[in-house]
Amino acid sequence: MPDPIYNDLDVAKFMNYLMFGGKKGAAEQIFYGAMDIIRSRTKKDGVEIFKLAIKNAGPMLEVKSRRIGGANYQVPIEVAKHRQFFLAAHWIIDAARGRSSKAMQDRLAAELISAANNEGGAIKKKEDTHRMAEANRAFAHFR
Repeated sequence: MPDPIYNDLDVAKFMNYLMFGGKKGAAEQIFYGAMDIIRSRTKKDGVEIFKLAIKNAGPMLEVKSRRIGGANYQVPIEVAKHRQFFLAAHWIIDAARGRSSKAMQDRLAAELISAANNEGGAIKKKEDTHRMAEANRAFAHFR
């Protein structure tokens, strides 16, 4: 089911990832509060910034361990669209939880704005993943 305010499935899924201990109401308050903060700080629609942040934080490549001939290789593979969303959402949420601020709404808003501007913890995680895939490009033929 899409979320009630923006009627968007991605927003509903993100709120489910944000939910902690089955407290969906708290997750909705955090997300919608973050959207209000984003709207006041950037003068743009919060969902636009959210979509851009998810798009920027989603990795194109990741590495997967494959055991071949007694040795483990980190083989780079392309990431499917739904997994890109999953990873981007989790990286943004983890980076927001790691920020230093009082309210989760503020931390999530700051992380979404950072990710939309191609900076912040989630983007760093994406670049690390890409760097790892690039370093192991020699093993791509094991795909």
